[in-house]
Amino acid sequence: MMKTIERLLAEKLLEISAVKLQPANPFVWASGWNSPIYTDNRRTLSYPALRSFIKVELSRLIMENFGKVDAIAGVATGAIAQGALVADILGLPYVYVRSAPKDHGLENLIEGNLNPGQKVVVIEDLISTGGSSLKAVEAIRNVGCEVIGMAAIFTYGFPVAIKKFKAAKVELITLSNYNSVLEVALETNYIQERDIATLQEWRKDPANWIPTKYEEA
Repeated sequence: MMKTIERLLAEKLLEISAVKLQPANPFVWASGWNSPIYTDNRRTLSYPALRSFIKVELSRLIMENFGKVDAIAGVATGAIAQGALVADILGLPYVYVRSAPKDHGLENLIEGNLNPGQKVVVIEDLISTGGSSLKAVEAIRNVGCEVIGMAAIFTYGFPVAIKKFKAAKVELITLSNYNSVLEVALETNYIQERDIATLQEWRKDPANWIPTKYEEA
């Protein structure tokens, strides 16, 4: 059976530890949340074949879904490099959006030039709650540009993020997702069947998730 892009990328992300699953020994995110998953898609930049696969597939998604695009914008810091790679393939102008203004010089959130009226696609490496991603969208809209969509490498698919993107009227497309990672991880014995319920529970309400303690066999 031909592997879908979602599953193929999930496999690669697990392989290089860009995605790690530890339901019995959770990570603690900077937000203070307990999490059975840790994701760092910047690791993909160190693997030329995977890096190219991602830039080509993101570019394909953009061409198939968004029609005429005038510029690409990467979200700092995780998507700066991948955004530039995508813009290069598509032959489009590129900017990146900072999370906060510089503390010196011009207080720009956007590094590079955008002209009012341009149609922009935003590139993200990871969608969690959607907060920082949609701040970048707001910054681009504030300079008079139209954000016609966002393309990301991976999403957790949190209900809160889905609501935020809908409210902000931003179409989000992603190369892979949490469900695909769980499917591949189970098939390759990275996790066990007993882990699935707790991994699914976490996604419903990550802020209040409490890890399951397993009895030793």
